[in-house]
Amino acid sequence: MPNEPSDRPCRITPTRDGPLLVEGPVEVTLEDGSTVRSDRFTVALCACRRSRTYPWCDTSHRRRVRGSAAPRGDSGQARGSSAASEESLE
Repeated sequence: MPNEPSDRPCRITPTRDGPLLVEGPVEVTLEDGSTVRSDRFTVALCACRRSRTYPWCDTSHRRRVRGSAAPRGDSGQARGSSAASEESLE
């Protein structure tokens, strides 16, 4: 129940360029005021808003292309330039 004291705090783990992992079960209140619920022991909440199953993550963030970086699996040069841009974000 909301606002009831708990024996342990809720654990939320942000992932780099990915979802927020939340120990479940969870209830999420959406912008329109509706509530969605998951009884899973860990829930991946979308942080990029690309998910077709929002607020749940469907791994759509993996298809995101950063700037001029080529998708994974292309030439090693593109991967190197992508790694350099990731280092500058830290």
